[in-house]
Amino acid sequence: MQKTALVCGAGGFIGSHLVKRLKREGFWVRGVDLKYPQFAPTEADDFLVADLRDPVNCRAVVDRGFDEVYQLAADMGGAGFVFTGENDADIMHNSALINLNMLDACYKRNVKRIFYSSSACIYPEYNQLNPDDPKTSEESAYPAAPDSEYGWEKLFSERLYLTYQRNHGLTVRVARYHNIFGPEGSWRDGREKAPAALCRKVAEVADGGTIEIWGDGKQTRSFLYVDECLEGTLRLMRSDWTGPVNIGSEEMVSINQLAQIIMEIAGKQVNLKHIPGPLGVRGRNSDNHLIMQKLGWKPTESLKTGLAKTYPWIQAQVDALKKK
Repeated sequence: MQKTALVCGAGGFIGSHLVKRLKREGFWVRGVDLKYPQFAPTEADDFLVADLRDPVNCRAVVDRGFDEVYQLAADMGGAGFVFTGENDADIMHNSALINLNMLDACYKRNVKRIFYSSSACIYPEYNQLNPDDPKTSEESAYPAAPDSEYGWEKLFSERLYLTYQRNHGLTVRVARYHNIFGPEGSWRDGREKAPAALCRKVAEVADGGTIEIWGDGKQTRSFLYVDECLEGTLRLMRSDWTGPVNIGSEEMVSINQLAQIIMEIAGKQVNLKHIPGPLGVRGRNSDNHLIMQKLGWKPTESLKTGLAKTYPWIQAQVDALKKK
């Protein structure tokens, strides 16, 4: 019998890629989101445009005992969305409602296996003050002190999912994503993350031009290409281990270094102008000891390899926009 999967957030970046991956594996897939994917037609067998903040919609979406449910739907974005403070109420309210409603609908429909995408933003700010030596091992999440309300909501929702596993018998899997990037993601709508934003900025200027970077550019991060994210997600989902676990790269770079890699791919040299802006923590990198121990796997693709696939796509978007 053909296996079935539900992908919540299937109109978004990671969700739309996940739908494609599940279809390649032979699943019947239902996608649900507030919107269809922006940059390519959905490959879902069934796609529902629905607001998962409404419990009635959640019950309608979960109308069968899906073999696998992936809950990626959330109100989120990059630093320009998450760290300004202007969107905190929406982030906490909208994402918490989605998770509360989806878990209840799955429980009542007797769905047994559900994946929840948490975030590296749950880690305490006090462990990420040194850009050269951030601490993000999974057990370091407590005592809790995320640097954003987005992180607090993610941490609350991790605990919510785990209570449904303990009290209601759901099989829950929780991953903490670290800065996932790739083609067909936000690149100019204010929700884009650093790789897409810098690809866009480099693509928009001529050789020798100038682009702006928030802060001094010495803040550090690691970035994971979307295909590696999906591989880790599916391995975790089908394992006998709950998590939470980091799914991210251990290749830490400064934002200035990220810009330099993109320039190399683009074949141009541009100047960096550092300006005030929302920054998040000073340093963050994935700690992959636990995922290697539990799953025998960790991401290995280099940042440059992923950017070499992403930059041409964003360049094409920039070029197409100029022609309008």
